[in-house]
Amino acid sequence: MIRTCTILLATVALPAALLAQPIQPPLHTEGHNIIDAAGRPIRLTSVNWYGFDQKEYVAGGLDHAPLAAIVREVQELGVNSVRLPWANETLERNPLVPDYAVKANPQFRGKHAMDVMDAVIDALAQAHIMVVLDNHVSRADWCCSETDGNGLWYNADYPESKWIADWQTIVRRYKRQPWVIGADLRNELRSGAAWGGSDPRLDWHAAAERGGNAVLAANPDVLIMVESPDYSTNFTGFDKLPAVLNVKHRLVYSPHAYNIDGHPFSSYDELRQAYDARAGFLLHSEPAVPLWVGEFGTCQTLDCGANSDWFVMFVRYLKENHLAWSYWPLNGTQSSGEGRKYDTVEIYGLLSPDYQHFAAPKVIDLLRTIEDQPSTR
Repeated sequence: MIRTCTILLATVALPAALLAQPIQPPLHTEGHNIIDAAGRPIRLTSVNWYGFDQKEYVAGGLDHAPLAAIVREVQELGVNSVRLPWANETLERNPLVPDYAVKANPQFRGKHAMDVMDAVIDALAQAHIMVVLDNHVSRADWCCSETDGNGLWYNADYPESKWIADWQTIVRRYKRQPWVIGADLRNELRSGAAWGGSDPRLDWHAAAERGGNAVLAANPDVLIMVESPDYSTNFTGFDKLPAVLNVKHRLVYSPHAYNIDGHPFSSYDELRQAYDARAGFLLHSEPAVPLWVGEFGTCQTLDCGANSDWFVMFVRYLKENHLAWSYWPLNGTQSSGEGRKYDTVEIYGLLSPDYQHFAAPKVIDLLRTIEDQPSTR
């Protein structure tokens, strides 16, 4: 997901969307739409803010800027929600966060990871920014590869029983916080995961139903986001074998989209056909389920050849299909992890390394074109 790009800094005016009537949680689904508590169709427009899934066990940027300042940057982006990745290790161990990772927020020194997560979620909620909890990995580290031990919803150290118990623990923890509106059950299934099939060790369909129903038993008001195998890029068979949850009107499917290999799509029609085949066909299938693109992104300068050409066309695809989305990532710097170097530039990130400015004005301008669209299909 990483490409070499030069940072550009810019300030962007506060979007008019921030002046609109706030969304009223909790949310539910009706057909292909997501509906708020006031009965209004809404579109989740989100940004990923990683860190609770990484080796510092804390949201990125708290070493550079006060929490309140980062939340203001999220507001100024004009998005209405944050996808917040977390690791089972972070929840279960709940370690003390390292002082260096929160040096701009001295109130968090000597605090445990989950205490900081509480504060981050509370700050977002006070700003009327919704939160989708994303079980990104089991063991805290950078994602994703076929050999990182995080490719399924379980591993030897974190069996399915812990995955389910951890989901119930974290959902109960935030049950009284209505702005926590969703649970993304597991990030980018791979390592042989299948949608159905005869091998229960790999059957993500059955596991997603078990996990989703466990979450809803703990809090029946949250949306359940379900990704697909193949890094959430292939929803083949989801129309013929849909997930069925015990609470109706809670299911959302969440494809991911990158152009990691720099494939040069020759035209928008070629891209449209490719993504219709991967997941877009679900917009015309029954039972109707909303789609939320949980990850997509490009380099900050929007000058990365085929990768950036793809991004411009993919934003058009989101716009024409009225799709909900979540950009990856907000972070201006990297966390520690496999193949990563702490505090170096996150070249897909929307924020600058000091977390005080926008670093991707061209990307943000494109995202602005899909923030205020009508959300109904």
